[in-house]
Amino acid sequence: MTERMIATSIGEARVVVRRARKPIAGLVLTHGAGGGIDARDLVHLADLLPSQGITVSLVEMPWRVQGKRIAPRPAVIDEAYRAVIAGLRPTGPFVLGGRSAGARSACRVGAGAGATGVLALAFPLHPPGKPETSRVDELTCAGVPTLVVQGERDPFGGPAEFPGGVDVVVVPGADHGLRVPARRTPTAPLDQAGALAVVSQAALEWIVRDVAGNP
Repeated sequence: MTERMIATSIGEARVVVRRARKPIAGLVLTHGAGGGIDARDLVHLADLLPSQGITVSLVEMPWRVQGKRIAPRPAVIDEAYRAVIAGLRPTGPFVLGGRSAGARSACRVGAGAGATGVLALAFPLHPPGKPETSRVDELTCAGVPTLVVQGERDPFGGPAEFPGGVDVVVVPGADHGLRVPARRTPTAPLDQAGALAVVSQAALEWIVRDVAGNP
C-alpha cells in the first residue's frame, strides 16, 4: 500500500493505492458526501481486488483531508476528481467510481477523464422520499459502460426504480451503506460478509468481462 497527495484547486486530496502485482485494470474510487474512504464497501474492494489483478486507488477528497464534514457543490467535486485523475495518470483500462455522491461525480466525469467504465456504488437516484427528483440523467449520460451496485432497501432509490437498460446488481436486504441487518431474515438472507461478497464479485466479474477485455 502506498499513499500520495495530489493537488487540486481546493486543496490536496489523499490517495491510498493498493497495487496488483500484474494489473489487468485499475479502479479509482471516492467516497460519498458525508463519509470517507473507510466505508465498508470501499475498504472491501481495496482489500480484495488487487489479488485479482486490479489496482485500487481510494481517493479522499480535499474537504475530508481538511477535516470538513460538508462537501462542496457538485461542480467543485467534479473539478477535484478530474484533478486527481490527471495527477494519477492511469495507464491501461481503468474504472472510475465511488459511492453515493462519489458515484454521481464518477458518472459526470468518467468518459471525459478517459475511464473505460464507471462503478456506481449506492447511486443516489433521488433524495429519500422524493422519487420525482430523479438523477437518472447523470447515470445514463456517463458515456461508458456503467455498473450500479445497489442495496435492496436503499431509500435513495431501490433497484426496481432504475430504468430498463441500466446494469444493476442487487445486494439483498442492504441499505444505502450496503449494510444488512445483524440477524438474517427471509428478506435479509445475507450476513455482512456475504453482502460485501456480492459487491466484490459483481465488480470483479464486470471489470474483467466488460472493461479489462475492452480497453
